[in-house]
Amino acid sequence: MTGAILPDSLSPKTFGKLSGNPNCAPRSGGDYREALKLLPGAVTQLQHQIAQAERQVASVPSTKAPARYPLAPDQIALSHYHQRIAFDDELRNDIRHSFGFVDEVLVQRLRDAMAGRLTDADLNALIGERLESFRDAGNLTALPGSDEWRQIARALCVAEYEALARVAERDEGDFTGKPDHPLLTNAKLPEPHEKPVSLLKLSDDYVLSWTQAGFMKDRGKRHATVIANLRKFLKHNDARKITKLNLIEWRDQLVKKFAAKTVNDAYLSSVRSMLNWAFENERLPENVAATVKQPKPKKVYGRECGYTDAEAVFVLKASRSYQPHCDEFGRVRETPQSIAAKRWVPIICAFTGARVSEITQLRVEDVRKEGDRLIIRITPDAGTVKAGGYRDVPLHRQIIALGFEEFVKGVGHGPIFHNGTDPKRYAAKAQRMSNQIADWLRVSEIRPDGVQPNHGWRHRLKTQAMELGLNTRVIDAMQGHTGRTAGENYGDVTLNAKASVIEQLPEYDIT
Repeated sequence: MTGAILPDSLSPKTFGKLSGNPNCAPRSGGDYREALKLLPGAVTQLQHQIAQAERQVASVPSTKAPARYPLAPDQIALSHYHQRIAFDDELRNDIRHSFGFVDEVLVQRLRDAMAGRLTDADLNALIGERLESFRDAGNLTALPGSDEWRQIARALCVAEYEALARVAERDEGDFTGKPDHPLLTNAKLPEPHEKPVSLLKLSDDYVLSWTQAGFMKDRGKRHATVIANLRKFLKHNDARKITKLNLIEWRDQLVKKFAAKTVNDAYLSSVRSMLNWAFENERLPENVAATVKQPKPKKVYGRECGYTDAEAVFVLKASRSYQPHCDEFGRVRETPQSIAAKRWVPIICAFTGARVSEITQLRVEDVRKEGDRLIIRITPDAGTVKAGGYRDVPLHRQIIALGFEEFVKGVGHGPIFHNGTDPKRYAAKAQRMSNQIADWLRVSEIRPDGVQPNHGWRHRLKTQAMELGLNTRVIDAMQGHTGRTAGENYGDVTLNAKASVIEQLPEYDIT
């Protein structure tokens, strides 16, 4: 700021206004001497009114944020200029305000300050109070007497000088004046601080919107896990502050713990969907996750995805003959539900192609008899169903012959394969039992390598349908798969159609 150009905004007429004589240039004639006589009283009155106004402004509760927002010297000057103009507007609404006199000494001191001729002490006396108000607002940290401090102080003097010029022009009825000094004309105030967007609140609103629309049957449980992981990584809860780089770094951390498919399809997909919803609903200005993805290696299969005939028979024999282990005192350390699940769930999955967790969540009320048919209903009321809605599936004659109907009657009521008592916990209990079955098959070396316990039977049923020439659309309906084309979704797949297909499935030799 050393050697700053003096503003040329004060014309002889304007300077005459500032010095008390609106009709002439400085120091010309008796009017000037008369003005000097009146000046002390007028200045005292004006200072009293300014002090009253400043006390009124100070009484308003402060709304400034505790965080600091540093500003450049030109931004501080422009902010001060606007504050002074706004203050002048406020004073003009007070009929007690006296117009027409501005201290000539003040004008000259401001000129000296802008030219760099004042000492630090003089600068502090002239503009120090205003400078400290910006420090209190968190806009500066410059130490008094430093080059940066002097630069800011002189910039404030530019703003004060320009504001006084506008005041004089306004006293003449001209409210069109603009600052001329390049320090102010080239300055731009920072964008207003945007209100934070709570990531948790955004997540809750997103889940509510989707559940109300009939999606997200788990009521956002998996999504909540993803958001908790993201918040832990970010170490803050402001969705507005999330950047694309944040998500890339989060992704890179996730792939160290989870498979690429899980990172992309569970974590990134969930956040991408939520932020897209926020963008479409005017909650965020953009979706920074739109292009953040995790490449997935193409899966290479070393064998069939489903059980072969021999493997299916081996698993079902082990399942039907399962006996729980006893401790050294002959006591069974396993729940009746766990024992029943290992004996019944595999064969039900073999003939229905259902997911293991869809069977472990069955309740007594989900099994009914219609004529000679025994039917199970796979419904989200009992836990979760990936496709969303319920589906009825007739049971194969071999399952009925093994006594499943009598077994269900013996259970009485409630869940068949887990001991949950709270319906809100049914899904978690069913999934836990599904995991226990998978662990048992793996530890006992019953399940062959390369076959997923939850999908082995699903793949096998599709394979059998193709080999036997069965209606694949009926198989899709039994397994909860949607049609591949719009035309395939027309018409209803009835219980008769399902029963006709199921009856063509051969029995397993597990005796």
